[in-house]
Amino acid sequence: MTRKVVVIGAGPAGYVCAIRLKQLGQDVTVVEKEFLGGTCLNVGCIPSKAMIAAGSLMAKIRHGEQMGITVQGVDIDLGKLVEWKANIVKKLTGGIGTLFKQHGIPWMEGAATIRDKNTVVVKTKDGEQTLACDDIVIATGSAPISIPGFQIDEDEVWSSTGALAPKKLPKHLLVIGAGVIGLELGMMYRRLGSEVTVVEFTGGALPGSDPDCVKVIERTLKKSKTKLLTNHAATGYVKHGDGFRVTAKGPKGEQTIDCDQILCAVGRRPYADGLGLEALGLKTVKPGFIEVDSQMRTAIPNVYAIGDMVGQPMLAHKGSHEGLVAAAVIAGKPDENDARCIPSVIYTHPEVASVGLSEVQAKEAGHELAIGKFPFAASGRAMTVGETDGFIKIIADAKTDEVLGVHMVGPEVTELIAEAGLAIELGATTEDISRTIHAHPSLTEAMMEAAEAVHKMAIHIYQK
Repeated sequence: MTRKVVVIGAGPAGYVCAIRLKQLGQDVTVVEKEFLGGTCLNVGCIPSKAMIAAGSLMAKIRHGEQMGITVQGVDIDLGKLVEWKANIVKKLTGGIGTLFKQHGIPWMEGAATIRDKNTVVVKTKDGEQTLACDDIVIATGSAPISIPGFQIDEDEVWSSTGALAPKKLPKHLLVIGAGVIGLELGMMYRRLGSEVTVVEFTGGALPGSDPDCVKVIERTLKKSKTKLLTNHAATGYVKHGDGFRVTAKGPKGEQTIDCDQILCAVGRRPYADGLGLEALGLKTVKPGFIEVDSQMRTAIPNVYAIGDMVGQPMLAHKGSHEGLVAAAVIAGKPDENDARCIPSVIYTHPEVASVGLSEVQAKEAGHELAIGKFPFAASGRAMTVGETDGFIKIIADAKTDEVLGVHMVGPEVTELIAEAGLAIELGATTEDISRTIHAHPSLTEAMMEAAEAVHKMAIHIYQK
């Protein structure tokens, strides 16, 4: 039976859901307030990784002398970099438009309000249009959070959006928040040549990440002369000379930091402004998430919610997966969101990636742990690319040998984490991984050796 569906939001959750709905023979219309691809493709994941790649290239060029390569007069044309980044975004968002056209999916540019469970009103530049439907999928994403004293205006105070479209390279960037966004962008600007200070409210960088991985990142920050102020709260700023003077309060009192640009990166909130959830009778839980069941249904059976709107982790790939589940359920398939794990990837330098349980979580779940760790310093491939900081750590159940969690920091770990995710989904043991032949020379060998290290049998490191 064909159902008429309205998907509100065309980010990684919404557009993926819409395409799958059409593949399953449903009648779908997409409503998008701003741009196809949402935050991720336009002002988030994709443009940030493009500019981070530029920063990494700059750093490699500057340190090429260790390989016998000396380059004089390395400089950056910021305008060309931003233009190059914008072209990548244009290709990807244009690709979504092409896919919609190929599948015959109509989309409307406008702000959607849910009038009732079968009606969506869209305010477009040409006036209001009313869409009748059998099902509604809410995929409106999230928005940056401001804190008192630092209202985001994308001029004096950037969110990630402003940081990815700079008019000039800051001499001194002050970053509020040492979480994923703050450190990814802060480290990027440091590698492009800016002086960077990061103010973090908690006791360390990347709150919630594996502590051993965090130590490597904090060491890198120190080595790169990036100042990290932990246990400090940014309380306000004033104009000072050609820049700003920021006040931060810490254990020893207040201090001031002079800078010429501020980046507020303290997190994001689910975005439901003007959506009409209250009129629909849908209640949210702090900080505005919609509760759903394993089939992505809300309390109203024909209204679904996916992506950042339904809770942590607020990640594009998690939203896309939820979109596929919702589409299948709407089409009458017996599907549900039963993912055992969701990978986390952080594009700092070096990169950080995790999947599955942390040591604390595994212990709290009643597991007796066996842990194996293999350093990239012992990896031949890591040496050949000049990136030997970091390691791969595998957390396993000591009795069953099942892989419970994997945490990595080092070169290309945002790619290497895929093997770990598959292992956990399939219920693999560390023996399964260690008996799988990995290509040589490759960074993936570190995964194999970490699995062997769980049983003190790694070849290329000494274990008592």
